[in-house]
Amino acid sequence: MKPVWDLARLQYEPMQSSDLDDVVALEQTVYPHPWSRVNFDDSLASGYQAWVLRDSAGELLGYFLLMAIVDEAHLLNVAVSAERQGQGLGRFLLNQAVACARGLGMESVLLEVRPSNTRALEIYQRYGFQQIGRRKAYYPAANQQREDAIVMRFGL
Repeated sequence: MKPVWDLARLQYEPMQSSDLDDVVALEQTVYPHPWSRVNFDDSLASGYQAWVLRDSAGELLGYFLLMAIVDEAHLLNVAVSAERQGQGLGRFLLNQAVACARGLGMESVLLEVRPSNTRALEIYQRYGFQQIGRRKAYYPAANQQREDAIVMRFGL
């Protein structure tokens, strides 16, 4: 049975440097080609919107990073811990990312996703993201190969 989250009891806060050990550890468990700590450090230093979600005991459940460019927000990274996937937390984080973009006066949210990441594709499509393009050989893949990225946009 999936837990029902009492969102009022979750800790949703701006990501800090002190969160990065947990963030990098979670990142490494959910992505085959994870971001490095330097990627996260650079994002924080650049002032990107970066948020973490923790349970009442302080366990990291997920996070997202959003970069605002002119009138469009770029969802750079979003993740939910493997043990907590399928429990509505990804939707919660998407809601928060979209709300953040709206609050910044953005007109849309853009993201890239691997075609092989069918679970994420389904989540984004159900949310209302539309495919607008494809970036050839965008992502690193197994055996020194490259994988395309599907580019998706959600209008605000």
